[in-house]
Amino acid sequence: MTTIDILGVRHAYDLTAATATSPVLVFVHGWLLSRRYWQPVTDRLAPNYQCLTYDLRGFGDSQSDGGGYTGPSEPLNSCYTPAAYARDLEILLEKLDISCAWLVGHSLGGTIALWAASQLSDRVKGVVCINAGGGIYLKEEFERFRAVGKQLVKMRPGWLSHLPLADFVFGRDSVARSIGRSWGRQRLRDFVRAHPDAALGALLDSTTEAQIHLLPQIVSQLKQPVYFIAGTKDKIMEPKYVLHLASFHSMFQGCGKNVLQLTDCGHLAMVEQPDAVASYLQNILQEHT
Repeated sequence: MTTIDILGVRHAYDLTAATATSPVLVFVHGWLLSRRYWQPVTDRLAPNYQCLTYDLRGFGDSQSDGGGYTGPSEPLNSCYTPAAYARDLEILLEKLDISCAWLVGHSLGGTIALWAASQLSDRVKGVVCINAGGGIYLKEEFERFRAVGKQLVKMRPGWLSHLPLADFVFGRDSVARSIGRSWGRQRLRDFVRAHPDAALGALLDSTTEAQIHLLPQIVSQLKQPVYFIAGTKDKIMEPKYVLHLASFHSMFQGCGKNVLQLTDCGHLAMVEQPDAVASYLQNILQEHT
């Protein structure tokens, strides 16, 4: 693990060895997760592509040393919006001198990747969203989702990690079949460790009606190739919502040509089916080389 300062916050990242193949693959994790969930995929891709994984501000090992966020409050308004996280990513790419990248984002990370692609058309050559979609604002459902999310954030005392079978529960949550207790322990660790301001801010700032309605506009304006990978048994981001957001991109062509589906897969595709995800990514990259 290496760290780098971005707007006053120490960010943790891992960068694999450079290869003869361009571009660099940059992986963006989802809410209450960390960069570690990408390792099964990057282990498969690193021989051919340089891979960058990092922890979003307030998650995993990317924690403030006490000074907190020192970036601009305008026009971002909050340091936990998708636009603010995309700005963090822009600075990270600049500091690491990465001028040619494909972004791979999971869930909330997919939203951040789309925002970053819209801001960095010269650096970002394409986007792959995994278990990410949306663009439809259902008031009652989102209010319920946000309320549950708030309760989850409040329920994160350190003693939770010591409860019997907690890792077993986390290893089965939101997946088609258990991903094992070692991953359950990792999910529990990241769940407890996330900074409360980031955990709550990222949830609330990414699920406002304005943000939900803005996302399809961003997708429709992207000139880079954009792909979506959905899990057929994903209960958090159902395939119909993935298809909906994908339909706003020119590659959709009326029949979902930019959407790939993983059979019998839940919301953690990169851990549940890393071989299939890595294969999809390699095929996409080869098509656009």
